[in-house]
Amino acid sequence: MGSIKVHEFTTLDGSIGAPMWTMDYGSTPEMGEAIGALTGPATTAILLGRTTFEMFAPSWSTRTAEDDPGAPFFNDTTKYVVSSSLDDAESVWRNSTVLGGYDADAIRTLKDSVDGDIYVSGSGTLVRAMLADGLVDELHLLVYPLALGEGPRLFPEGAPRTPLTLAGTQAFDNGVVHMAYRPAAG
Repeated sequence: MGSIKVHEFTTLDGSIGAPMWTMDYGSTPEMGEAIGALTGPATTAILLGRTTFEMFAPSWSTRTAEDDPGAPFFNDTTKYVVSSSLDDAESVWRNSTVLGGYDADAIRTLKDSVDGDIYVSGSGTLVRAMLADGLVDELHLLVYPLALGEGPRLFPEGAPRTPLTLAGTQAFDNGVVHMAYRPAAG
């Protein structure tokens, strides 16, 4: 059975939309290692919402391992796209399949059919729905030392209560903090 591991770039005030602001902080080798742990050999599938898929596909599909060490993971790993409007993901980015619109039972079936971890990045609408349905096994937040005061939030006003248990933290030299959470028991 697969384990869904979500990775989000977020600000201190919870904004997760179009994180171009991350560029102002650069990356550190330790950040690369933290993300690499999520995209390593234990991860056998990628699950994305349509908007994130459409952002990732043109960027990652043209990269090679020489361009970016993450390119083989993103290009070679089977990708599942949750979308009610996208018809053909394979022609856009190889190894991609459309699951259809969000359906918690379809995600459960995917989890049951995958041996290994399922990586989710961005995909705010999808992640919010999966959190509400108890489908996320780990939530990895890379929190940047910035408050935007705008943009979509992972936990917007009116979101259901989501109890989590801290699984780990790691602070990086650029001020970013990686916080890992699991669903709270009970």
